[in-house]
Amino acid sequence: MKETRFLKYKGQVKIWYDQEADFLEVIFSEKPGFMRETDDDSIMERIDEAGNIIGFSVMNVSHFSPKHQGLR
Repeated sequence: MKETRFLKYKGQVKIWYDQEADFLEVIFSEKPGFMRETDDDSIMERIDEAGNIIGFSVMNVSHFSPKHQGLR
């Protein structure tokens, strides 16, 4: 059974996108953490020592758009 977590966050969310590299990073917290693989090779989770998700990154983010997938 896959665990689902909901994040309650009070503060700023930082978003960084590099168009040339087609890379997106979203950070919920500046806590120390490390990257963890997900089921999708393009997506990594940033987690803290307790296992809480504190951000994520997406490589080749444009491939997730409906236009790229032929849906528009």
